[in-house]
This record gives sequence, structure tokens and C-alpha cells, in this order.
Amino acid sequence: MPTPAEFTRPGRAFPLGATPGPDGTNFAVASEIAEEMILCLFDDDGTEHQVPMPDYDSGVFHVLVPDVGPGQAYGFRATGPWDPAQGLRCNPAKLLLDPYTRATRGSVTFGPAVLGQDADDPSAPSTLDSAGSVPRSLVVDSFFDWSGDAHPHRRYADTVFYELHPKGFTMLHPGVPEGLRGTYAGLAHDAVIEHLVALGVTAVELLPVHQSVPEAFLVERGLTNYWGYNTIGYFAPHDGYSAAVRSGRPGGQVDEFKAMVAKLHAAGLEVVLDVVFNHTAEAGPDGPTICFRGIDNPAYYRLADDDPSSYYDTTGCGNSLHAGSPVVLKLILDSLRYWVEDMHVDGFRFDLASTLARQHGSFDRTSAFLDLVAQDPVIGTVKLIAEPWDVGQADSYDLGRFPAMWAEWNGRFRDTVRDFWRGTGGLLPDVATRITGSADLFSGTRRRPTASVNLITVHDGFTLHDLVSYDTKHNEANGEQNRDGADDNRSWNSGVEGPTDDPGVVEVRARRSRSMLAMLLTSFGVPLLLGGDELGRTQRGSNNPYCQDNEISWVDWSTVDTSLLDFTKRAIALRRDHPVLRRRRFLTGAEAHEIRWFTPSGSEMTDADWADPGARCVTVYLDGVDAPDRDADGNDLLDDDLLLVVNGWWEPLDITVPTARPGATWQMVLDSATPAVTAASPGPPLTAGDTFTALGRSISVLTSDSARR
Repeated sequence: MPTPAEFTRPGRAFPLGATPGPDGTNFAVASEIAEEMILCLFDDDGTEHQVPMPDYDSGVFHVLVPDVGPGQAYGFRATGPWDPAQGLRCNPAKLLLDPYTRATRGSVTFGPAVLGQDADDPSAPSTLDSAGSVPRSLVVDSFFDWSGDAHPHRRYADTVFYELHPKGFTMLHPGVPEGLRGTYAGLAHDAVIEHLVALGVTAVELLPVHQSVPEAFLVERGLTNYWGYNTIGYFAPHDGYSAAVRSGRPGGQVDEFKAMVAKLHAAGLEVVLDVVFNHTAEAGPDGPTICFRGIDNPAYYRLADDDPSSYYDTTGCGNSLHAGSPVVLKLILDSLRYWVEDMHVDGFRFDLASTLARQHGSFDRTSAFLDLVAQDPVIGTVKLIAEPWDVGQADSYDLGRFPAMWAEWNGRFRDTVRDFWRGTGGLLPDVATRITGSADLFSGTRRRPTASVNLITVHDGFTLHDLVSYDTKHNEANGEQNRDGADDNRSWNSGVEGPTDDPGVVEVRARRSRSMLAMLLTSFGVPLLLGGDELGRTQRGSNNPYCQDNEISWVDWSTVDTSLLDFTKRAIALRRDHPVLRRRRFLTGAEAHEIRWFTPSGSEMTDADWADPGARCVTVYLDGVDAPDRDADGNDLLDDDLLLVVNGWWEPLDITVPTARPGATWQMVLDSATPAVTAASPGPPLTAGDTFTALGRSISVLTSDSARR
């Protein structure tokens, strides 16, 4: 390999990373503190060739190496100050990943070699070479034939998110060939796409697919970071989810991911990525040195003001990326733009997004990160969803505080719905607020109901099946004596802890599950469904299986609850067929009358009714002539009137049909207590003053087409 300095050229400072071209490959890496940067090129047998990078412009080391192209393995070594007390951690004994690498090869072997400091004397740099213990960066050809691909560009109002794990969703799928299970190619298989399309969801939200590595303490226990919230490469698809890599084609994960996106787009499905820009896999001061820490520790991480040797940690993972640093801001925006422009994804869900908005320690909705995202002509056009909290700060819960272009995971919706359907009293006013879009959180800043991403279950916590089957968490398999995971689950086991054949308990669990799904899918806002909930998936009571890459977390397609699946399909179809459920504005003043609230006896709710702590039932009237939407030609879309009957009591209640619209005839089209009721086989006609029985813990939906006549 001709790599001596006389064969190289200065290259360009931008773009960062490895950029192949007709004259070779340009390598560029940013560091404000390194005194010297060495490019390390590796032969297939592991032989290392060191190439100096003497040219330094605009804070960037760069070099052009002829005769180097796609597939080349490489890394960097940084020479510079070693003073941990001041946060300076350059150590040329450590091989470093390129922060902008498009693909990686290999994994981390934890031990003294990957530590920047000496294991016996943390104040001294380690002299052990880490090259044999860390992954390599790979030069990647960015070309892909995207002919015919188009972003679905669904509005939030028409979106149903479906959160899934890119591996666990297909590991046990009988319709996916064994060699493709657990991979991007497996997720793109017809058998999987057919399920998603038939279900009616519109966007798959993938748990992290950025290259990640497990934590050392998990490896010691024989476990791994299954969820992937331990990122080390923000431009690289995780190689562990690639059939190409499994078959011996390093770097093949890039094209495989792109092919998956194209296949999902062809089915009308958007692809949203869960991204973790709040911390990295390098953990705290005693964590591994794999990339950022060795290149420019003060630029990439928030260091404690009173002790630069430690990190300002708002993530609970040992470090927090320095989102106020120009280097990190550029990294984040370049990464997001890359995944939209080169990988064709449709949006992002930001893990612990509040951390990114901490300008000077406190949450700031005008922070540099939020401001730059708003101005970016690419990133600002896709879906942006915040997990609006982090940990350990006085203002860690920031729900409703993000700028107008953002949607937010609505934790208040989750908590209220869980409490209501486990029998907690005094919640009817809060239930009414949540199912009508959470105006208390979003209307004050002139945002729409679609700013609220409504959720009941997600990867972090119980599945829907376990929410109605367990009172307490069961995380024993994690090896932490069940101390990990949240204790505040707001669950109820319906009478028996865990699996049971008791028919009464089984029926209560099934009805509660259907009722929560029905509430999720008939509420204003944007619903988020946890992948597998519609199948009755269980995690055996674990509410924190982040390290369980096994049957605890994988979707078991052999135990599908077909009744629940059918009900979920019909509830999603009901939402799709009725624009009045996808309202895009809050109603105020005279318009507020287009939503009316009635007692079980059919009378309008009074202040006293709302204040009654024992009230657990309400009938909601939605006016179909409100023209909540328009067609492509700008014509108002008139809808049926809808009645939503919510009975949180555990006993049946007689419901009197209210005089919501004179002369209207109503028919029940969805009933969480009676799955046989469908739009094709509705209940008997009802008019104002008629009564019917709403079974306990149920939601019923009635429609009337009188609004259109």
C-alpha cells in the first residue's frame, strides 16, 4: 500500500469524514486541541499503515490519499495534551473511530487497552495500543439507485406511528427466511410489510440504528445493549442488523439499509429514526476511549464547570454531548441531513431531547440546537419528535415547551390513560383534556393537537399485555436484583400476577387492553403504537429489557392474539375513515360547542358533574360538519357525527343517547367490550332517548350520517 507522506496530498478540510473520489479518498477530522493527527490505514490482515495529516485548516486535519477507495478500513490517532484534570485526554496509543464514518467493522473488546488512562494510575495516559480492541471505520461509496423512491410526506394528522426494534421484530417471524431474520433486509421482507400495511400504521419508528456498542458491565454479565441507546457512530447503520455483514460483506449495511427504506416507502410507510444525540458510548471519565474523547474531549462533551475531569451528566449514562459546541452542533446537523438526503429517512425521534436544548445548563427553547434545526432547509422539512425530558435537573420535564415545529411524546397522556383504566378516580376532567389533544400543554403557544404524540406503551416500560398482567416489574434477568427499571408503572394485574388461565381475569385483561387501544386511536393528536402490542406480546413482566437480546424482547409470532389484532386493525381504520378524529386545531369560543359532553343519563355535563371525584363515565359528541379537514381540491370533508362512550366503571352502566343532533340515528361501530361489533356489523339503530348498556371498563363508538344529509 503506497502510503508514505510523499504519496499524499493536502486534500480538503470539508466535508468531514472519508470522501472517495477519482483521485483517491479525502480524509478530514476536526479537533481544536490535537497537536498532530495520524491517519491509520489497515490491510485485510490487520497491518497498520500510518499516514501523517500535516495540513490543518479551520480546525480540521485533512489529507488526500491516492489509490484508496471504498472498503478501506481506517482510524485516527491524536497526539496532544494529556491533562485529565483539565479535561484534556489525547493519547496516540488509542485508535479512534472517525466521528463521520459511514460504516464500521469489528467490535470493542473491553479491557485496559481501550482505557485512555492507565488502569493503575488514572492521572497517567495508558501506553497499551488499542488497535486490536476497537472497531475500524470504513470508506463507503455513497451511490445508490433511488429511482422511483419518494418520501410519503404524510401529515401528522394522518400519521399512526409504530415503534419497533429493527432486530427483535423479525427474529421469530416464520414468514422471514432464517438468514434475514433480525436484519434490515428482514424488516423489508414482504411478510413483514404486509402485516404493517394490513394493520394500518403509516410510519415505522425504529429504535436506534446508529452504530452502537454495549457497556462493559453488560458484557461482563454475558448481556448486551439490545436497545442500542449507546451510540458511537452517528452516520453508520448498525452492522449487527445487517444480513450483508453476516454473510461477510463489511460495509454492506449501508446499501441494505437504503434498500429497506425504499421498500417501506414503496408500501406507503415512512421511516423515522430514534436518535441518541444526548450521550455517547464512551460513558464517564473511566469509560472506554473509542472516538470523541480522544479526538477533542472538551469540544464533544459537557465538562463539569468546577471539575473538568468529570462530566456534566443529564442522561444517567456518564456523559452528555456538548450541544452548545460548534463541533457537536455541526456533527448533529450533518448527521441528520445525511440520513434525510442520503438514506432517505422521513424524520427523527430525539431521545432525552431536553439535554440538547440546555444552552447553559437550563432548558432553553431558543437554544442553538433548536434554533439551527429550525433554520435548516433539509432537517426542518421532516418529522421532528422530542422526548421532552432528561434526568437529574430541576427542569428535566419539559413537556409542551418545545418550539412549534416539533411534536412531543406526551407523557401526561400515558399516565392519565394508564391510571384511568386501572380504576383511579377523579380523573375524568384530565381524561377529557388528554383525548382532545392536551390543549393545556400545547394551545398556549398556538400549536396544534398534532403536537401531541399520544402513547400508552413504548419500548421503555411494560408492553400493553404486561400493563394489564403485572402489578410490579420483573427485571430479574438483567442481573441487578430487580432494582433497575421504573417503579411507577401505573399498572394493574387485573386480579392475578402474571400468566393465568382464570377466564374472568383473562376477560378483564382483554377488555382493558382493547379499551386503552380504542382511547389511543380515537384521541386528538398523533397515536404511537408499540410494535407487538396488537399481537398481545409479553416481556414476562420486564419493564426494562434493554439488555435482553433474546425471547424476552423478541416478538413471538407464534402466540398472536388474533382477536386483539383484528380489533386494533378496526380501530385504526375507524381513525383513518373519520377526519373528525384527526382534528388539526383546538376549538375555542363558539367552536367549542362542536365537542359536547354528556352524562350517562344523556344530560349535558355540568361543573358539578366534572368535579365529582366518583365520575368515571362520559359521552363525547363530535360534530361531523365541523369540516375538520379538506381534500386535495380544498373542499371541506364532512364527516359523520360520532359519539364516544367512555365507561371507566367496572360495572355495566345504562347509557341514554343524548339529543346531540335532533333526528339523528346512531349505530355502534366499535365496542371494546364486544369485539363482534364492527362497521360492517353495527349495533341496532338508536335515537335520542334510547338506552343501551355499556359494559364495565369499555369504550363504545357510535356514528350517525345525519350530519351529511
